[in-house]
Parts: sequence; structure tokens; C-alpha cells
Amino acid sequence: MQLNTLGTPLILFLILFFFGGTFLLSLTIGRKRENADNYMTAGNEVGFGISAASMTATWIWAASLYASATSGYTYGISGPIHYGLWGALMILFIYPFGRRIRSIAPNAHTLAEILHARHGRSSQLILAGSNLLGSLLSLTSNFIAGGALIAMLSPVSFSAGILMIGTGVLLYTLWSGVRASILTDFIQVCAMLGAVVIIVPAVFFAAGGPEIFSTGAVNLTPSQQSFFSSDAFFNQGAPYIAAVLAYAIGNQTIAQRLFAVREDKIRQTFVTATIGYGATVIGVGILGVLALYLGVKPMDGDTNNLIPQLASMYLGPVLLCVFFVMVIGSLASTADSDLAAMSSIVMTDIYGRNIAQDGNANPRLLLLVGRITMITATLAALFFASSKFNILELLVLVGAIWGALVFPVIASFYWDKVTNKAFSISVIAALAAFFPVRFGWIALEGATAFATDLLAVIGVGVIAGLMIFGFLGRTAGIAAGLIASIVVLPFGVGFLHQYPVLTASLLAYAVSMILCVALSWSGRERFDFDRISAKTGNFDTATPTV
Repeated sequence: MQLNTLGTPLILFLILFFFGGTFLLSLTIGRKRENADNYMTAGNEVGFGISAASMTATWIWAASLYASATSGYTYGISGPIHYGLWGALMILFIYPFGRRIRSIAPNAHTLAEILHARHGRSSQLILAGSNLLGSLLSLTSNFIAGGALIAMLSPVSFSAGILMIGTGVLLYTLWSGVRASILTDFIQVCAMLGAVVIIVPAVFFAAGGPEIFSTGAVNLTPSQQSFFSSDAFFNQGAPYIAAVLAYAIGNQTIAQRLFAVREDKIRQTFVTATIGYGATVIGVGILGVLALYLGVKPMDGDTNNLIPQLASMYLGPVLLCVFFVMVIGSLASTADSDLAAMSSIVMTDIYGRNIAQDGNANPRLLLLVGRITMITATLAALFFASSKFNILELLVLVGAIWGALVFPVIASFYWDKVTNKAFSISVIAALAAFFPVRFGWIALEGATAFATDLLAVIGVGVIAGLMIFGFLGRTAGIAAGLIASIVVLPFGVGFLHQYPVLTASLLAYAVSMILCVALSWSGRERFDFDRISAKTGNFDTATPTV
């Protein structure tokens, strides 16, 4: 089937229209005289509607849409369900921890800043460094998605496409930081959700409608036809549960929305974003399932091309323009959040709390540091995007790496006996255990396989325990963790090591938990959490009215 394209002039017009509009909005925002603190947190006073839209838009990135379609194409019907459902629920699981974080540090700018007040410099820099890496890879994946889209729909090259996307996002975010990101997110998510409602049914009926499921069933394996595929669960669903929980706790991009929203609107924001994300991502993932039924082969063997390929095959010029704006909006809404997150990390955790030392940071210089960070990060992401990594694998890898941080970070916010030594050693040891298993540097055989599986079973308990702990407290969390480990133990040992991505993630959770608890348990020093609020907060001596 011939692919429909939009042509270079129309693509350029759409890009100019979209990013020009958002830039004009950011100029309006900038007239409110942003100071350093508002540049990072929007004054901690963003209301429910805008914050819910921003959280939804940030969590729904172009990379997640592409990855959901890849999941549907790879694993069949259950692929988008495993991808979208767990991702949606993880937004909900952020809520109780977010409430705790805001209560102990109402004016903080970053999670790492709180760790600086809790433990000191080394823990802060570990979390800050991991967040910089994660946000950079996230930014890279969104540029890849944008470049693939433009190259598919027009004669414009992939390299030129990522350059246009990167420049467009940078220009409007550079001006007003997180406030520009949040307020433009509101517009972007409205356009994106509206487009999804139109685009997915349009592709479905243009491709043949319900008859696809009967005529194309021969293209699917029995596993791909199942609504609950064990292959999909162990290769993607379970690793994604671990990865997304890590994203929820260790990701400054998400945390920044937490710091920006009004404290009394946190619950409504996260519940609404949960529903919005799940419906949208699962819906778009159906396009990957349709491609599987239709026998479509991704161009150049790259599954990142699936969504733009289907759109160009079955949509006319008008709907193709709508589709283009949908994807550009989804990637921009997350890319601007990544830039704002990285600028906050460098402003607060590197310059504000370390180079300048507490209380001595120059607010004007802080803003300059933030903007230089955005420019540098954009250039770095453009460089890495040229390698065209597999987006789904990239997302799971980042989340799995962050898994080493989850337990020590959460424990530091609740348990007064956790020390800086316990935090640092547990995280470093967990990463040291993760990489050899994840990348096959050691053979998982015999005693090594047994030990790895046993630790992975403990990791299952850690994840289950943390999820329940957030809502129901310590006793329920410990009980849930023990029950989960006991249930998984009989079949997990001797089995889990066959799935290195999942095993490595679970291993990181287990090792970090065991060491953090072991090194903290016997400590006599007790931390006063009231000290955190006094050590975090505004860099500007006077916050202007906004």
C-alpha cells in the first residue's frame, strides 16, 4: 500500500504553528516575572485542572505511545494492556508517597534536595545524577519518536526532524521553566486526547473494521491472541511494574509536578491522571495489535515506525495532520518536562546546595544555570537520538536502573534510622548486582542461578510491600511483602533467571532493601524529620506576586 505524506511545506507549517503557539504562550507566562523558585516549582500553587492535565501529558509521552504500539505488535492483544494498565496504576501509587514528601518538605524543589537535608551531599548527588541520566534518556527517546514521525510523513530527514523538534521544545521551555511546561501541557493534553479519540477508530475502520480480527487471525500466535499472555507478562508486564514504580519514586520529571501542585489537590490530580493515561496509552497500543493482524512489517525493521506507518497508510491528509499534532504534542509535553527537571536538578542540587552552599546562591545566576542546562541537555539528547535506540528497551532499562534507588529513598522519607552510609552503600551495591545480570556478563547457572532467583523472589516482596505500605502503613506493607514472596517462591526459584530483564530489576530491589535495612537497623541515631523543612525551600529572599 502506498504511503500518504504531507510534504515538506505542510510539515514545516505544522511545526511552526504548534511550537510558535506554545512559544507565544510562554512569552505571556514570562511577563509574570519568574524568579528562580517559580522557575522550578511554579510557586507550589498549580490548581487541579491544570495539574491533572500536566501530569497526564507528562506521563503520556510520544515514546510511551510508540512503546505501547511496539508492545501490541510484539505480544499481541495483551501487550498494550500490560503496558498501559501498570503504567496507569503506578501514577496512583505515587500519591501516598507524594503526600508524605510534601508534608515534610513543602517548599522543596527536587527529591535530591530533600535527601541532602536528610543525609548529606553524597546521597543527594547519587539521586541527582541518576535523575539527570534518566531525564536525558527520556528526552532522547522523545526526540527519536519525533524524528521517526517527520521522516515517515515527509521528505524531511530523521536528523533534520529531531533538530526541529529539539529546537521547538527548547525555545518555549527556556523562557519560563516548569510554569511554561505545565501550562502548555494543559493545551497539549486536550489536543492529544481529542486526536486519539479520532485517530484510532479512523485507522481501524479504514483498514477494514471488525473483519480484520477474522481475516488476520492467522498472523498471530496463540500467545498473541491471549488477553493474558505469560510471555507478555514476564518479558514486559512484570519488568514494567518494577520499572514504573522506580520512575514514580526516582523521577524528578514526575516529582516536579508533585512540588508544583497545590497540596490539597494532590489526590484528585493523581487519580485523574491515572484514568487519562490508561485509556490513552492502551487505546493507541491497539494500533500495534492492528498492525499485527494486518501483517504489516515495520519499515526498515524498526518498530518505532509502526504508528506513523499505519497513519500514513490509512489516513487522509486532514486526519494525518491531526495525527501529526497528536504525536508532536505528546512528545513536547514530556520533553519540556524533562528539560525543566534537569534544569531544576542542576540549579538546586549541583549549584544551589553544593557549589554556592546553602543560603548563598545568587537567584539571577540560578536562572542562568537553569537555562544553560536546558541548552546543554538538548544538544546532548540530539546527539544520542541520532543512534535511534529501541524506545521500549530504553524506557525499561532506565526504570530498572532506578529500581536500585526506590527502597532507600522511600525508607529515608519514613524511617528515622536510615543513615547516609546505609543509603549510599545499598544503592551502589544494587547497581553492581543489576548490570551483570541485565547484560549477561555472568552465566546464570547452578548456585548463581539459585541465589539470583531467591533474591528476585525477595524483590517481588519488596515491590508488593512498598505498594501496600504507601496506602495502608508499615504492618500491612510487611505482610503483603511476605505473602508475595511466599507465593512466588515455589515457582520463582529455578524459573525467574530465564528472564534477565525482570530478574535484574527484582535483584536491584532486593539487594538495596537488604543492605539498607541491615546497615540501619542497629543504628542509635534518630533523625528529626522537622529539620528537612528548615533546610529546603526558597532561594529567593522575596517571592514576587505571580
